[in-house]
Amino acid sequence: MKKFKFLLLGSILIIATTPAFSQNYKTPADTLRLNKELVEVRNDVAELTSKLAIAQNNLPGYHNKASNAASDAQSAAQKSSDKASKATNGELGDAKSAKKQAKRAFKDAEDARSADNRVKDQEKKIERLADQLQKKQEQLKKLEEMRTAIRNQSI
Repeated sequence: MKKFKFLLLGSILIIATTPAFSQNYKTPADTLRLNKELVEVRNDVAELTSKLAIAQNNLPGYHNKASNAASDAQSAAQKSSDKASKATNGELGDAKSAKKQAKRAFKDAEDARSADNRVKDQEKKIERLADQLQKKQEQLKKLEEMRTAIRNQSI
């Protein structure tokens, strides 16, 4: 019963305070605050747009680096395999050389994996920036609608 009362009280509190969080400008006296918020939101939109453009322009470079790293890792793995097969029929020097080549191949594989992770991170960043930009544009649209309503009200 205590939990029910607590949940009921909490939900009533949330419902009562929800309108306070959504700022509405309705009168001509609110124009100054509305304009100030409009400028802030427009600046945010411009900043997000530029960050998104930069991130999108950098993405092909990340893809190139990842593909180069993948091809380097493949060739290093092939060389390592060749050295290892030679070392099984060869001498101690061949075995040491094969071991070094295997370490290089492993390092190249790690580099390819990290390059792929950077590509994925960049794609996530682009997606996140696009979502933020869309939200800011929606907010800007709502503010513009409020501004239009105030202007029509004063005419």
